[in-house]
Amino acid sequence: MTANEALFARAQRIIPGGVNSPVRAFCSVGGTPPFFTRGMGSRVWDADGHSYIDYVGSWGPLILGHADPATVSAVQAAAANGLSFGAPTEGEVEIAELLTRLVPGMDMVRLVSSGTEATMSAIRLARGHTGRDTLIKFEGCYHGHSDSLLVKAGSGMLTFGNPSSAGVPADLARHTLVLNYNDVEGLHDIFANEGDRIAGVIVEPVAGNMNLVAPQPAFLATLRELCTRYDTVLIFDEVMTGFRVGLSSAQGLYGITPDLSTFGKIIGGGMPLGAFGGRREIMEKIAPLGPVYQAGTLSGNPLSVAAGLATLKQLEAPGFYAALAEKTRALTEGLTAAARRQGVPFSAQAIGGMFGLYFSATPPNTYAKVMAMNTAAFSQFYHAMLDQGIYLAPSAFEAGFVSAAHTPADIAATISAAEKAFASLAV
Repeated sequence: MTANEALFARAQRIIPGGVNSPVRAFCSVGGTPPFFTRGMGSRVWDADGHSYIDYVGSWGPLILGHADPATVSAVQAAAANGLSFGAPTEGEVEIAELLTRLVPGMDMVRLVSSGTEATMSAIRLARGHTGRDTLIKFEGCYHGHSDSLLVKAGSGMLTFGNPSSAGVPADLARHTLVLNYNDVEGLHDIFANEGDRIAGVIVEPVAGNMNLVAPQPAFLATLRELCTRYDTVLIFDEVMTGFRVGLSSAQGLYGITPDLSTFGKIIGGGMPLGAFGGRREIMEKIAPLGPVYQAGTLSGNPLSVAAGLATLKQLEAPGFYAALAEKTRALTEGLTAAARRQGVPFSAQAIGGMFGLYFSATPPNTYAKVMAMNTAAFSQFYHAMLDQGIYLAPSAFEAGFVSAAHTPADIAATISAAEKAFASLAV
């Protein structure tokens, strides 16, 4: 038994499924998940001593790579002064000022401890602001595991083929309406029939939890126009896309300003941190200024804030995002060419530092097309890549991530490994 196998056996006796987040269990691809012991730059090492080029990056936060020196130093300095206070700190003010400067339409911001907290709180705020109950989300989009949102969810929920979760009261779920992503006609229909009841619409401006699905040109613009017309709060879930697709996030990339935005992942630099914010008149409804209650003992934790500040400041370097996007495009174009040489139906696309891999002839633009992909081929490909030291997300329904630490040699090695993996597929 390998060290990874022994650890997984131990874990399964005392942790449900042996993991603390479902997609880590490898249920979608089979096999034993590697237990990581350290990371540096673009690489991680597991308990058996194997090294991998990492395209998961802790599911997106590590845009600078593992153990970025400036980020580690900032956390160490913060820890020396105390791990938590449950009281205001200057760092909280500094990161709030930075976020409101970088993100369009972000007048005020509240820090929380996770992306799930951020989206849950933003939805409560939208309901409190409008006095309405109904929420719209989109099939395949994942916004955390709060009850209102586990209806036709993406991410690990797709891996298990379960469109919603047990334990969610029917009376609560009925307030969530689910539409098809990129369906402009459906948006017009639902607002025509339900517009005066809709408190908010929450959307991933670039879907990343049913693999990477790009918004169609009219989709986000239509959302903005309809939400404005019906006094509905438009919420962009930028937990994944925030500072991943550009310095002003997806809303800056596409030129669409939501009423509220949620953030996580990159803003914590690898530490637990989330945030939600937006228009001042809405944010002033949050306690202690207004009637919408939200609180958290560890919100604005000084270690997380220090890591986030150290990361975000480096992203302002001239040319950072152009270099990251070019590197990500080189990866997806190289993989597509390798598949073509081996005669494998495959496509890929990149947006900023995010990418999607699809065992289909063209990138999907709807949930239905995502679900029609050849997941068996992905599982074969996944293990063939893992055996060659390439660590991808262990699910056909997750986006991948490139970091500033990935080198041209890493990209070339990944494409070379993929050529062999594609050649081994029985498709």
